Amino acid sequence: MLRKKTGRPAHRAARPGLISKVSTTSVDRRTFLRGSGLAIGGLAAISATGGTVTQASAQQAITGAVETVKSVCTHCSVGCTVIAEVSNGVWIGQEPGWDSPFNLGAHCAKGASVREHAHGERRLKYPMKKEGGEWVRISWEQAINEIGDKMLQVRDESGPDSVYWLGSAKHSNEQAYLFRKFAAYWGTNNVDHQARICHSTTVAGVANTWGYGAMTNSYNDIHNSRAIFIIGANPAEAHPVSLLHLLKSKEQNNAPLIVCDPRFTRTAAHADEYVRFRPGTDVALVWGILWHIFQNGWEDKEYIRTRVWGMDQIKEEVAKWTPEEVERVTGTPGSQLERVARTMANNRPGTVIWCMGGTQHTNGNNNTRAYCVLQLALGNVGTSGGGTNIFRGHDNVQGATDLGVLADTLPGYYGLSEGSWAHWARVWGEDLDWLKGQFSDASVGDTKMMNLTGIPVSRWIDGVLEDKENLDQPDNTRVMVLWGHAPNSQTRMPEMKTAMEKLDTLVVVDPFPTVSAVLHDRTDGVYLLPAATQFETRGSVTASNRSLQWRDRIMAPMFESKTDHEIMGLFAQKFGFHDRLFRNIALEDDSITPNVEDITREFNRGMWTIGYTGQSPERMKMHMANQHTFDRTTLRANGGPADGDYYGMPWPCWGTAEMNHPGTANLYDMSLPVSKGGLTFRARFGVEKDGDNLLAEGVASANSEIQDGYPEFTMQMLIDLGWDTDLTTYEKAMIEFVSGLRGAAPGHDEVGETSQQGEIPSDYADKVGGVNWKTDLSGGIQRVAIKHECAPFGNAKARAVVWTFPDPVPIHREPLYSPRRDLVADYPTYEDKKFWRVPTLYKSIQDKDFSTDYPIVLTSGRLVEYEGGGEETRSNPWLAELQQDMFVEINPRDANDLGVRDGAQVWVEGPEGGKVKVMAMLTERVAPGVAFMPFHFGGHFQGEDQRHKYPSGADPYVLGESSNTAQTYGYDSVTQMQETKCTLCKIEAA
Repeated sequence: MLRKKTGRPAHRAARPGLISKVSTTSVDRRTFLRGSGLAIGGLAAISATGGTVTQASAQQAITGAVETVKSVCTHCSVGCTVIAEVSNGVWIGQEPGWDSPFNLGAHCAKGASVREHAHGERRLKYPMKKEGGEWVRISWEQAINEIGDKMLQVRDESGPDSVYWLGSAKHSNEQAYLFRKFAAYWGTNNVDHQARICHSTTVAGVANTWGYGAMTNSYNDIHNSRAIFIIGANPAEAHPVSLLHLLKSKEQNNAPLIVCDPRFTRTAAHADEYVRFRPGTDVALVWGILWHIFQNGWEDKEYIRTRVWGMDQIKEEVAKWTPEEVERVTGTPGSQLERVARTMANNRPGTVIWCMGGTQHTNGNNNTRAYCVLQLALGNVGTSGGGTNIFRGHDNVQGATDLGVLADTLPGYYGLSEGSWAHWARVWGEDLDWLKGQFSDASVGDTKMMNLTGIPVSRWIDGVLEDKENLDQPDNTRVMVLWGHAPNSQTRMPEMKTAMEKLDTLVVVDPFPTVSAVLHDRTDGVYLLPAATQFETRGSVTASNRSLQWRDRIMAPMFESKTDHEIMGLFAQKFGFHDRLFRNIALEDDSITPNVEDITREFNRGMWTIGYTGQSPERMKMHMANQHTFDRTTLRANGGPADGDYYGMPWPCWGTAEMNHPGTANLYDMSLPVSKGGLTFRARFGVEKDGDNLLAEGVASANSEIQDGYPEFTMQMLIDLGWDTDLTTYEKAMIEFVSGLRGAAPGHDEVGETSQQGEIPSDYADKVGGVNWKTDLSGGIQRVAIKHECAPFGNAKARAVVWTFPDPVPIHREPLYSPRRDLVADYPTYEDKKFWRVPTLYKSIQDKDFSTDYPIVLTSGRLVEYEGGGEETRSNPWLAELQQDMFVEINPRDANDLGVRDGAQVWVEGPEGGKVKVMAMLTERVAPGVAFMPFHFGGHFQGEDQRHKYPSGADPYVLGESSNTAQTYGYDSVTQMQETKCTLCKIEAA
């Protein structure tokens, strides 16, 4: 539906070589081949595109022996397998993984061209710094020393919190874990990554509803769905291979596909029912559907009685959302929502799918909880074919989130409390007092900086620009490290430019320079460090369904690039804590770089909360080698060395690897024993609230010896049940160590006695009783609970009401920049407040009426050709050819009123003054009064081409304006998720 622009002139600033040629000619594949020197022959051309038709035997005749190496695509979170063909260390071709149960031999455009990501000519080739306004090549030694010296100076002057370590969803699990550990050893919680601006409201909303903030089922399990409800997601473009699984359900089950979106997307083109609604009204829309469900008694009453708390309060709110009020707020007719409600009620189990269209709002946590409540009302959670299938955007955004690259948690979603730090200090073998000494000794109230959430990435610019008296930390952010992050994916770019220019030092670590290299007008104090791609290293990656897959290294790092974990090792050496950071991790031959498998084993020893403990490197590699043995729908291995396992051991994979838990394919499915992947809802919120029971009522997972609700397991609970006798001597000794009764961790071969030299102290049970399933380093408490077929985290009700959130019951609130002033009084936003260390505005913005001067609602989203900030995909000639122009979609009625023709240049300006010059695309995909822009472009800023600012040879083929230059302020009330889906703009002919 988006037109391929082959044959249209590409708009470029002049530059020698390929760029200057394509700036004056039409661009097609043949032109790119000629201009880049790739057109040596047909075979070379096919190889350059990652040609899937090339047989290894044909390659052998020319290049000799060809090795095949299995890896995973580095784009979205489906987790497609890539089979690389390698000759003499050179990646010469690729095939999709036909044995992979995820992609089944398919690739999207991005996946089919990932070879170019590694072999791309536009990569950063060596470390560089800005000096006198020019990019200068430097050595790695000079870069680490200069950057490190500056950071240590800032640390001495302003404290460790003045250096911001921004990590990446592109890190492997091992690198993500190491990055969070590294930030802890530096002494700051100012560490975060892309999940903050894509699914933090999902994690908060879903985790606070039933226990874990992740996709409950899988792409494959959608095969079993009888209805598919998509809201705020466009998998046809954002996760194309996932559509194979949706369409399979549609075909074999005749499952109706319902797509709710303000824009008629490529996904909506497949829908049986397309529901258009006003941007920012998700809660009202879902409550409008639930109104019909409750009115007709279609809810699953027994499910709600036994497994859900707070639904009566939901019903009180839903009762207000009559069809008339829903249509007034959302624009969607009540008759259509009645049809949707009936369809969902008559076709169970149904699945609910969402993505960033639902999360990126000032009330995004309300949206995600409303989606969950819809599924709870229908009894669709904890069943095959049901659940909430939350599609993540980056290849390892799930893993990087799980591994703790966040400003508010440690690995495994352990918080920042004293107990959490003590747990990880034990895992690391670290002196907790030394670790405390790395942090600033300042406090906010009674909370030390070590225990205080950091500044989220969505607000890093405010850490630089805000008066330090208004910040909950000793000083402003002075050094910013952008490690695998595209800044054009964030809103308020004019202010970001100012923030970049105010920093003492800006450090960019990436295979490509990103917009970080050109947004600002700095003449010095900027460093570009070339990181290796994930194809140049090895390690694990977590797909959206929680499965872990192992990537093997395809090729050695190109040019002077280094792997992320090697770069961390260099910085750790500079800062003097290298030996401490890697005390449990072997080092490679250079004595700097940590061994990847040892990093895996270390986080296996600590991440008990979410079950990242059973996926040893050996098990993951065995799964990858035996993909063909796993069922394409259930993901369970049928025979072979992984017999009975679910593919990738989706977390939680309980206990140690030796326990051989199969993983959990569908969360909260009580039809299976826990030992076989079954689960209850997590008892995370206590056992009672306002006199009401929060534990499950008379239901439990299959074969459970406790056939009722029960709290999370502790050593005391094992003692009370008499199950403590099932613990091994080693497990008891480790529990004693964790409790403080032992001074050192026991070895597996120790018989182990208490610290009282064989005498059992009278308060023994009191001492060890507090050790629980999350802090027991032996895994014994989990093992024993599962031996009796109980879930280690308890058996509770999901809570439809989250009493700890600003809106315990999800409610509709008008966007800050609302076009409906008549609704602001009825559904106002929040009061201004300070949280996450920074002041945050709500009411003071909404009180101003911008709708007259800025009458069009502006939203943004993805294209199939590009990913994220787009720097790597716009540097890929095969993808760059497909989409050469940044554009704005405008409804023809609006365009005619504005005097704008299709293909003309227009200005799109936001109410905060940011504006972009883009091409107009007239289309009925957007409704009158709504405009859409993709967010993958960068390299132009407010009408000016910035190509000349890139290092020579590292500029992407395609540049364009960033939609976020025109986007505005707005942050979720719980997580500081940015608002990108409903602001205002005005459009004028350029």
